[in-house]
Amino acid sequence: MSIQNEILNAIASRRSCRAYKPEQITAEELEAVTTAGTWAATAMGRQSPVMVAVQDKETLAELSRLNAAVMGTKNDPFYGAPTAVLVLGEKNNPNGVQDASLVMGNLLLAASGIGLGSCWINRAKETFETPEGKALLAKWGLDPEKYIGVGYCILGYPAPNGIRTPGPRKAGYVLHV
Repeated sequence: MSIQNEILNAIASRRSCRAYKPEQITAEELEAVTTAGTWAATAMGRQSPVMVAVQDKETLAELSRLNAAVMGTKNDPFYGAPTAVLVLGEKNNPNGVQDASLVMGNLLLAASGIGLGSCWINRAKETFETPEGKALLAKWGLDPEKYIGVGYCILGYPAPNGIRTPGPRKAGYVLHV
């Protein structure tokens, strides 16, 4: 890349983390990451996505169990991360998933920027289509018929083996026509 700056370097250096230390991130770190999520671009400036920050061990375990069930496994899909930020989009908003995806991108970059490990975990859509998932949304004061799960941004301090060295970028990724 011929042009270099802080943002481009942050994008190029961010990696998914798949092993975490058990200690919880600080309230300041969580606030910094979620605030970055609120600055994501949204269609027509609607700011329609919703973030649910989960640090309670019992709730995290329940979300992990529901997510694993969708996958057909009992393994922890959150890799032991002590925090998960669930990002929801509006079901009836034609740009709801795209808006929530931009929030996810901001969360991932912000986490990397302050030294946290992070990873986008899928299956939020399927999780919150289940009766148990809908019950959780209702428990949190959210209308389960209004929102669709887009992803979980798991957060924590990376364990020594948590981040892998990236491979080269593949050729033909960008076409110039």
